This record gives sequence, structure tokens and C-alpha cells, in this order.
Amino acid sequence: MKPSLLRTIVAGLAGGAALNASMVLTFRLLGFGWNGHGILMDPEVQSAKLIGVWSGEPVPIVVSSNPAPIVVGLILFGLLHAFFYRMAAVAWPRGIVRRAGLLAFAVFTFSFLFWEFFTPFNQLHEPVKLIGLELVFWAIIALADGLAIAAVMETGPRGSAEAKSS
Repeated sequence: MKPSLLRTIVAGLAGGAALNASMVLTFRLLGFGWNGHGILMDPEVQSAKLIGVWSGEPVPIVVSSNPAPIVVGLILFGLLHAFFYRMAAVAWPRGIVRRAGLLAFAVFTFSFLFWEFFTPFNQLHEPVKLIGLELVFWAIIALADGLAIAAVMETGPRGSAEAKSS
């Protein structure tokens, strides 16, 4: 049975919140650092081009004094992921963890892996070892998104009882 529209929206909001929170914990806290002194900003290992993008004027919106458009944008991506889940999960094996993993795999592969290849590697000449670290961050972010969405979609009064067992 397909989840309701309301459940899909709630799942998308949960996914968007998970995207935002996990990005803060990975990229902001560990990668870039609260004051821009994280491993991804270390001139000893990072490309000057990438450091220039993140520290030059104008700074990226996400680190500006008004990151709200990015926060809202990530919530909208969470909603899109939930609607994708709503369509695709019926063909996936049952279980919250399995379905979350498949959603995470799809988001990671078609969004984050492509992004890292095309932008940091191709355009910003970021070193491969830092791209590897970022891919770990993206995997964590995709899993957080997938788990939040699958947990909402598969539990509760209208969630699939079979999907609860993972």
C-alpha cells in the first residue's frame, strides 16, 4: 500500500532535517570547521582553488550570515527524496534498514558521487584523498536522509508491519 500524501510530506521534512543536521555534523563541524580551519580548508592538503571558493568574497550562501535558503533547499530535497521513495520502495525488499539503504544508495550515487566527480575533482582540483573523506561524509548524510524517510514511511498506524522488521 502506498503511503499517504501527508505521511510522505512528514517523511520528507524528516529527511530534510536529517540532511541539514548531518551536513552540520560532517562538513561544517569536521570538514570546514566552525571557523574555517577544518581539514578541508588546510592549505597543506587542499587545493587553493577550493579554499578560494569557500573563503573568498562573496562567501557561499551556506556559510554567510543568511544560510536560510540552503536550509530550506535541503528540506525541499528531503521532500523530493520522500516522493521518490514513495514511488520506488514498493519494488524494494521489505525492512526499514534495507529500504533506507537503497534510498541512500540512490541519493549518494545520483547526487553526491556525481557532485564530487564533476565539481571538486573536475573544476576545483581537489586532492583525491579529500574527495574520499567527503564521500564518507556524503555517505553518512545519505544514510541519515534514508533512515529518516524510511522510518517515517514504514512505521506508525499505516506503515507496513513487514517493513518494520529489518
